[in-house]
Amino acid sequence: MKSSRSCAGLSFKSQALYAVVFIARYLDLLWGRYTSLYNTVMRLFFIGSSLSILYLMKVKFRPTHDPNIDTFKIEYLLSGSFIMSLIFTYKYTIPEILWSFSIWLESVAILPQLFMLQRTGEAESLTTHYLFALGAYRALYIPNWFYRWLAEGHVDPIAIVAGIIQTGLYSDFFYIYYTKVMKGKKFELPQ
Repeated sequence: MKSSRSCAGLSFKSQALYAVVFIARYLDLLWGRYTSLYNTVMRLFFIGSSLSILYLMKVKFRPTHDPNIDTFKIEYLLSGSFIMSLIFTYKYTIPEILWSFSIWLESVAILPQLFMLQRTGEAESLTTHYLFALGAYRALYIPNWFYRWLAEGHVDPIAIVAGIIQTGLYSDFFYIYYTKVMKGKKFELPQ
């Protein structure tokens, strides 16, 4: 954003949802749950970078953001994730419900961006690479789950189901990304 001096093509609503994801997931920093310096720094980095993206989009590059195409109703995602976190949680404690909420919300936080992409029909290459990186990050969790299951005997059904949902939401985007962007063409949705 800083180099292009624009946030055109990015969904403010998706970015706001990611900020909520990281705040809800890492709010336990306030309760003194300390794992390591690295873990604490990374949690603060995720929260801080998410909030700085929101600041840049709302203040510094506001004229380049078109709220008329960023119209996805995120209330459904927030309320649905909250309901899922109450139904599917490991313990009924505030930190655990917040963690579960963040996992379910992260699985659908990309929907406003994909909806915006659908409305415009095309995207800048930087936006498509950013979306690909977000999707690849989540898809790479799948081999991590197998590794943890085989090496540690650890299985996290909530994270697995939410991750499969999120990766599934990206599947159409991955296909178009591969057939267009990876072959040097402009990212445009088929008519």
